Amino acid sequence: MESEEDVCSFCRIGDNDTDTEILLSDEQLLCFRDVKPGATHHYLIVPRMHIDNCKALQGTDVPLVCMNGPYLMCLLIVEQMEKMGRSILEKNKVSDLDDVRMGFHIPPFCSVPHLHLHALAPASTMNFKSQLHYGPQSHWFITVDKVLSQLKTRGKVK
Repeated sequence: MESEEDVCSFCRIGDNDTDTEILLSDEQLLCFRDVKPGATHHYLIVPRMHIDNCKALQGTDVPLVCMNGPYLMCLLIVEQMEKMGRSILEKNKVSDLDDVRMGFHIPPFCSVPHLHLHALAPASTMNFKSQLHYGPQSHWFITVDKVLSQLKTRGKVK
């Protein structure tokens, strides 16, 4: 029998078992504020389906939405997560969408073992500690663009 400590905290949020305020949600994803913000705006976008981390993603087996057409075109869950991240930033009146950091922590540097996209803004005002965790020089953080590129070219995140 699983103890409450064994249940993923983000799965609990998705199941409405916490008092976390859900800011945006759909059938596959939900968005809420990070409890330890690294920027003025810091949101987490998580899939309702439990996926351990970005290295667990596979380019061929993580389709989220299939659209009709001559061929079924599947959008990767990461693309939908990025879209929701941009949406929550726009909803919160972040005007410069070029001054944003969006990405994932690379295992073993994941604080919660459930895939979650960090959407931070403005990136230019993040303090030194936040730059270490989420900045361009961080060895622990991979941008959403790099994840998408690796999934499309390698079929996985290295």
